[in-house]
Amino acid sequence: MSVYDFSVETIKGDQTNLDSYKGDVLLIVNTASKCGFTPQYQGLQSLYESHKEQGVTVLGFPCNQFGAQEPGTSDEIMEFCELNYGVNFPMFAKVNVNGDDAHPLFKYLAAEAPGILGSKAIKWNFTKFLVDRDGKVVKRFAPTDKPETIEKHIKELL
Repeated sequence: MSVYDFSVETIKGDQTNLDSYKGDVLLIVNTASKCGFTPQYQGLQSLYESHKEQGVTVLGFPCNQFGAQEPGTSDEIMEFCELNYGVNFPMFAKVNVNGDDAHPLFKYLAAEAPGILGSKAIKWNFTKFLVDRDGKVVKRFAPTDKPETIEKHIKELL
């Protein structure tokens, strides 16, 4: 099994399979617009712009499970991201990342790359999962890990 086995909904409401990203290094992030970590959108966009030609793609999944910090509609979220951070990496429909209603992709990511002390729960917004070109989860990064500190790990996979 790999991340390529999952189907997701784009922020525009279309269904797509992650196998369309086969061969790319992926950084999958649960995001929020009203979070203390929201400025990381800038760093994520910078990583994407710097490395997309080499096959790096950032995938943003808005989530409202942590402090209701992503209350907006898909249109509001995309407008916020574009206007404030120039985001043009792929964004997806709002998902749950924990609990019974968690999106299967995030259940898989959490199981493949547990957190501290083996915890499978995602602790907060802007938890990041690095996936290699074969669709295998390589590493989980905490919300406090800034995108620029992840760049060296991305370069190792290129």
